[in-house]
Amino acid sequence: MLKTLRQAVIYARVSTRDQEEFGHSIPAQLKGLREYGARHDFKIIKEFAFSESAGLKIRRRFDEVVAFLREHAKDGTMPVLLCQNVDRVTRNFRDAVDLDEMRLCEGLEIRFIQEGLIINAESSGLDIGAWEMKVFIGKQFLNRVRDDSKRSLKYKLGRGESISFAPLGYLNADDELGKSAIKLDESRFLLVRKLFTEYATGAFTIGEMTMKAAAWGLTTRKGKKVASSQIHAMLQNRFYCGYQGYRGQWHPHIYTKLIDEETFKRCEEVRLGWNKKPFKHSDKPFTFRGFITCGHCGCAYTSEIKKAQYVYLSCTRKRDPNCPAPRMREELVFDQLVSVFDRLAFQESIMPDIRRHLTEANGAKQEFRDTALKSLQNELTGIKRKLDNLLDAYISERITATEHDDKARTFKQRQHEIQESLTSFDDADEEFTASVKLLLALVNNAGRLFRSSNVDQKRKLIALVCQNLVLTDGTLGYSLKKPFELFLEKDKGTKWLPDLDSNQGPHD
Repeated sequence: MLKTLRQAVIYARVSTRDQEEFGHSIPAQLKGLREYGARHDFKIIKEFAFSESAGLKIRRRFDEVVAFLREHAKDGTMPVLLCQNVDRVTRNFRDAVDLDEMRLCEGLEIRFIQEGLIINAESSGLDIGAWEMKVFIGKQFLNRVRDDSKRSLKYKLGRGESISFAPLGYLNADDELGKSAIKLDESRFLLVRKLFTEYATGAFTIGEMTMKAAAWGLTTRKGKKVASSQIHAMLQNRFYCGYQGYRGQWHPHIYTKLIDEETFKRCEEVRLGWNKKPFKHSDKPFTFRGFITCGHCGCAYTSEIKKAQYVYLSCTRKRDPNCPAPRMREELVFDQLVSVFDRLAFQESIMPDIRRHLTEANGAKQEFRDTALKSLQNELTGIKRKLDNLLDAYISERITATEHDDKARTFKQRQHEIQESLTSFDDADEEFTASVKLLLALVNNAGRLFRSSNVDQKRKLIALVCQNLVLTDGTLGYSLKKPFELFLEKDKGTKWLPDLDSNQGPHD
């Protein structure tokens, strides 16, 4: 009976500085990976091998690896990915983070033959600590490196251009240059303006304004009546008085205002009630705000101060008004969480490994940053050259002034995005340094650090370490983010990964 072979993909990569190192060259990696595949009854269906000196092309090559794996997983079985060692993959932060997502969510198994390490969605324990530590730090770094789309949004916000769908009373359209813009909806904008001016008198409730709008003939773009919830949202939308919202902040836009700011302010006063200040939930110094859900009904827990000194947690009961969840003093929940941080005391025996992995992660970050910055600087130089050539073409009358302005606008927008990208790497460096310092502080004494922190610092530590906080009848349930979950229950005889000689060959 013929043996069924599991499908596998070989993934070999080498950086410029490793080209001359023994055992790290592409041919050496391929030889070892092929031999491993043969010994373990794998059918090698594809080999990917490339040098990291390829610059921007390396990301496209990695995308090819991911696309190939997903294409061959459509029959229900994801191929196994064979790699030389953890460092070969984690040298590029973004690649490591993407592969870890596939491991957790899409069934990818990765085998690092030099360490003898096999990781998949079920992997646990200290044996994958090196991988998860580097992926964790990679995520912290990459979260501060904004994608081009986000930089483009920031650029548009700075110019007052639209970044979202036009609200009722406006229409999305193209301007005379063919760029996306927003114009007044001639059939609705006067009715929307009337909605604001009538509500600003304070004589009508939102329910009454909903009925008045229907009587006036105000409808949605699909011709339906405007619901009271939509009326309520419109009355809070500052777009009508000249601002557009993004991530909780309002930015001026360049389009026609339907109302002035004074009218909007009067509407806000009516909606909130005279002399009643808006409740700014996010300004309250509550440790657990937004972190805990109810184990009975799944609603969020809210925090409130009683007698000007005691903080209580209580279920909002939005889904179930009869939820039996009791109200809890904050310090009782706090004591339970402190015990979790107390259990994060790391063994001295693994401290050298942790510091070594952090050093390797720092080296990987430097390579990733330097490669990306070089690519961005080259692109920026190219754009400056194109702008110079564009001006020469206009001076020599090969293009018109309009053609020059249109093309120059596109180049300058990309120029701005690149400059934002360069700035974001500075922010990412600071985030990386802060993450490493925090990790080392947690390693030394997590419980003491948590107790001595102020409210904002406690919230940052909770967000960094914990997830899925659920309060059920006074008992706090939780799970820890990777890699911290590895250190709650520790086998004193276990190390993370064996310290291997760089000349050691593949082993089973």
